[in-house]
Amino acid sequence: MPGAAYAQGDAGAAPDYSDGSVWLCRPGREDACAVDLDAAVVQADGSVTMDIHQPAQDPAVDCFYVYPTVSVDPGVNSDLEIGPEERGVVHAQFARFSEVCRPFAPLYRQVTLTALRAAMAGNGDAMSGGALAYGDVRDAWRHYLEHDNEGRGVILVGHSQGARMLQTLINQEIEGEPVQDQVISAYLIGWNVQVPEGETVGGDFSALPLCTEADQTGCVVSYVTFRDDVPPPPNTRFGRSPDPANQIACVNPASLTGDGPVMLDSYLSNGSDGYDMATQSWTETQEVDARFVKLPGFLSGQCVNRDGAQYLSVTVNADPSDPRTDILTGDVVANGQVLTDWGLHLIDMHVVMGDLIDLAESQAEAYQDR
Repeated sequence: MPGAAYAQGDAGAAPDYSDGSVWLCRPGREDACAVDLDAAVVQADGSVTMDIHQPAQDPAVDCFYVYPTVSVDPGVNSDLEIGPEERGVVHAQFARFSEVCRPFAPLYRQVTLTALRAAMAGNGDAMSGGALAYGDVRDAWRHYLEHDNEGRGVILVGHSQGARMLQTLINQEIEGEPVQDQVISAYLIGWNVQVPEGETVGGDFSALPLCTEADQTGCVVSYVTFRDDVPPPPNTRFGRSPDPANQIACVNPASLTGDGPVMLDSYLSNGSDGYDMATQSWTETQEVDARFVKLPGFLSGQCVNRDGAQYLSVTVNADPSDPRTDILTGDVVANGQVLTDWGLHLIDMHVVMGDLIDLAESQAEAYQDR
């Protein structure tokens, strides 16, 4: 709970990534990525159809995913047991990538949500567990390269703490190494990736540029998300660089050129994956019980640079006259209060999931055609 002190605890022995039990997802298994991802498509008139998820058959490329801070284990670092929170975030953020690639998602002894909440209340340093967490991700990556990759192209996918881990992995294990040529793209979402003002490369990365075209490979997609009418406050956690020479990267997966607001292809969680998005009725016309919901035309977004902050600004295109919901949930809430410094961090990936999948398909095809 927020404000509670935490014990260092025992995160246990380092994972052996030859053991399948320390992987949330691997290809060809019934695991966290092998779930029903069909989505209800709710049109503005209240009519509902189904969007059917179809995993790729024998995909030519891989995806390697590192999940965000979700563990509610009591220590600074999590154990290596798969809980509902790990499964839920994979369902919401990564399993759909199986439409494009073979999925690989290691468990790791991440810094826990328990430790983060305590640190926010002034009780401890959550980042004290970062080195242990990164060591696991690095070891999983090395094991994957040695035993599974077989020279295939790979898309890196991470959110929040997972994006931070992948940023470090790119710095230490990928840039300047032969494997850099196999990186199709790196989706580092919900994390402050820094680039020099007006540039696409530099800052946090020495070689990988930001993506500017859908058929570009070897590049980075990164953004942080805020509501258009609730921009980053002065105490924001995301969107402002501490270095005046740098800005925070913003690459909108729905429009890499950044030309104005565009409609976003969202997959919103319907309450089954630990996200509080189903406290509403999606439409007055009928009940919706699919795991995910799509609302065409409901959300639009663009990368903006406002008041010294760079972020993906999301607008809810509400219409009180139609039977469809006008409410987007997904804010971070503590003690009944919305924490505006977090923006829409919980749904950074939900709001553009369809666009991310489309981009992954385009980049994977471009990589294969090189």
